[in-house]
Amino acid sequence: MEPTGFYPVLGVDDVAASRAFWVEHFGFEVVFEVDWYASLRRGAHELAFVAADHPTVPAGFRTAARGLLLNVEVPDVDAEYERVVVRGGLHPELDLRSEEFGQRHFIVADPAGVLVDVITEIPVGAEYAEAVVG
Repeated sequence: MEPTGFYPVLGVDDVAASRAFWVEHFGFEVVFEVDWYASLRRGAHELAFVAADHPTVPAGFRTAARGLLLNVEVPDVDAEYERVVVRGGLHPELDLRSEEFGQRHFIVADPAGVLVDVITEIPVGAEYAEAVVG
């Protein structure tokens, strides 16, 4: 198989609210939108939302995304924290901090309850040095 694209489509209760969150706070642009589906793009990155109860979602799977964490890697997480949390007013579910496993990050939640982990890679601490591959 040679995929021509790969992106997550999240089942959500409110497609418009999820779309607005990602457009406003993360700079995505809408490339397709109807009341039950929205497809977004920012450069080579794509993300879409479908109404969790839409008939195209197989029966037995018509629930909103929960327990999902999306990573967004950025060059300067401190600047993004300032923009998204301090000036943007989003509540951090995990406040800005550095981790020994090689990340400086913070986490916010989108309107569907999907966690968004905004990350800048930092040097790995000694405890995790052997876990780095390559």
